[in-house]
Amino acid sequence: MRLGVCSACLPELTPQQATEAAVAAGYAGIEWRVSAEAGSPGPAHFLTNNRCTLRPEEDDIRRARELCDRAGLAVIGLNCYVPAGDVQGVERLMRLAAEAGAPRIRLWAPRMTDDGFHQALGRGIEFFDKVAALAERFSVQALLEMHQRTICPSTALARQVVGHLSPHLVGVVYDPGNAAVEGSEDPRMALQILGEHLAHVHIKNVAFERPEGGGPWRPRWMPMDDGVLDVPAILRLLPDAGYRGWVSVEDFSSDRPPREALAFNAAYLRGHVTFETPGGGRR
Repeated sequence: MRLGVCSACLPELTPQQATEAAVAAGYAGIEWRVSAEAGSPGPAHFLTNNRCTLRPEEDDIRRARELCDRAGLAVIGLNCYVPAGDVQGVERLMRLAAEAGAPRIRLWAPRMTDDGFHQALGRGIEFFDKVAALAERFSVQALLEMHQRTICPSTALARQVVGHLSPHLVGVVYDPGNAAVEGSEDPRMALQILGEHLAHVHIKNVAFERPEGGGPWRPRWMPMDDGVLDVPAILRLLPDAGYRGWVSVEDFSSDRPPREALAFNAAYLRGHVTFETPGGGRR
């Protein structure tokens, strides 16, 4: 397995700074956040003001490719925010990914609407059928990320949407941190459910906090070593499931500054799990 990082969790850094920091911390690749809402001066934020973001334009994608090439990093893929059902948006991003040599793009399933689950499920299956045709056309793999507040918060539901498609065209991002918020399954069972559709892994940790005065507990992203998940134990299951791909750190906690969090997460994970080194060895 190889260790990478999602640029989405580095909102205070520019792409140039992110590549430098990733190399210094010993990562092998970067998974780039792509959004028309790129960051600007002012307080950085993971979702609303993220400076480590590429615009969905050829120049930005090519520049990130060049930054990674010079730094000896792989472009793991593009994390896109194309709404489910926007086939033209997927086509545009797959074309950009193919031109920049990015092997995969990340997508989400539909959200629930007043029409109900079964209608949304049908829309999701139809959408990813069209995505698979684009993946074959552009030789860019599509990844469905299991995600809370979509109809695919679990591996079982993700498999319902894409399980009939060729896994080299459409795979699934296993994200146990998201699943701890919604859709939790036993990790060993989850990996067996995905089978050959296990195409990528995002890793982070989460806890639940009781609001002051009581009420429903709310999730909070936590440091990698402090939350409801035994992250190293989950990662150690991956080789037995036949997984040899990327593990991307997607740490949305704010307990440490970005560079410090990058270094801590790499050291913590490598202390428990064997990853290939950027030069191709194992550590």
